[in-house]
Amino acid sequence: MKKVFPYKWELVFWLFIAFFFNQADRQIFNVLLPEIQADLGLTASQMGLVGTALILVNGLLLPVAGLLGDRFSKKWIIVGALLLWSTATTFTGLSMGLPALILLRSVATGGGEAFYSPSANKLISENHPESSRATAISIHQVALYLGFILSGVLATMIAKSFGWRHAFYIFGGSGIVLAGLMAWRIRPDSITSSVPAGPLIKGGLKAFFTSRTAWLLALACAGFQFSGQAFLMWMPACLRDSFGLDPTAAAFDASFYPQMASIIGVLAGARLADRSIARNPKSRLRVQTIGLLAGAPFLVLVGAGKALPLVCFAMTGYGLFKGMYDSNLFASVYDVIAPEFRAMATSFMMMFSYLVACISPWLLGALKPAIGLSGGMILMGLVCAVSAIPLIMAQRYTFHKDRLQQ
Repeated sequence: MKKVFPYKWELVFWLFIAFFFNQADRQIFNVLLPEIQADLGLTASQMGLVGTALILVNGLLLPVAGLLGDRFSKKWIIVGALLLWSTATTFTGLSMGLPALILLRSVATGGGEAFYSPSANKLISENHPESSRATAISIHQVALYLGFILSGVLATMIAKSFGWRHAFYIFGGSGIVLAGLMAWRIRPDSITSSVPAGPLIKGGLKAFFTSRTAWLLALACAGFQFSGQAFLMWMPACLRDSFGLDPTAAAFDASFYPQMASIIGVLAGARLADRSIARNPKSRLRVQTIGLLAGAPFLVLVGAGKALPLVCFAMTGYGLFKGMYDSNLFASVYDVIAPEFRAMATSFMMMFSYLVACISPWLLGALKPAIGLSGGMILMGLVCAVSAIPLIMAQRYTFHKDRLQQ
């Protein structure tokens, strides 16, 4: 049995389920946004502020999460993070106004998510060699897309039958049960750092900030997240406004087409990079560049399309190339950062990108009266295209100097 399903893949399985709930707990807020807004009497700008606060707190806590991921047991960080955001999701169903939404969605949910990602991706990288690393991380990434798809449909069905609050009770409670199962099945870490916190922080800062490639990757990720976070939060509402779809149909279309395509893109991009990395060390960067440049026109078309089939086609194209970019998001950083500092380096990159991207949910809500959500999607497509410039610069000027010798 061990040979058929070795522990390194069982680990991916459990983290896959945890990441599913990570993204599902976030997405149910997005798909039920109109119902929550109407029930609590909030404006579009205020609803956008909830999303902005979540991303902001997530970004600010990522360096702390990275430090803990390099210094302590990643198993218990992951289990604790899952328990925190699942509990916060459960209590979101009790919210009675904007302060409670901001507190639960940002401090608890955003904070819990911040501590998950650096430790989870590092734990996978420690258990997989370079030949399967990007593939394993990408399989883990597939949970993100399935979380968006299934949670959107299930949440709207639950809300239709029992009210929007019960969707948060059910998803949050399921995550709490999962935390117990993961505490039982995940093994203690085989690699932990004994370096004191001070030198570890100093070493992590030096490893990241002295790598020009790492900074260029962070710039590209910032633009990618800026456009992507706005798309995730506002696309269901955009379909409802533009085409008069009912909540379940809007949630399904906004998640199914881009996320299913992203599954194909992330797996294809990972295998393409893993298979060609020995011949061309820049393969990961090239796959990411293709993802941004090819995905941007589709995102523009999402906003410009006047017919629902055309918009669904555009969301599919955007999702496919978004997945290609995602496929090497962390593996490309690991090519230029030493193993002992990878959790911190990942957290620095994501912190920077989230601090830049955190204003996009609020911005689209604020611009909605002037340009509409469709106009906002066109704007996000332009941002996506510009995000490829740092990746092109890295391939041309910095990567050959910064790359670690494997």
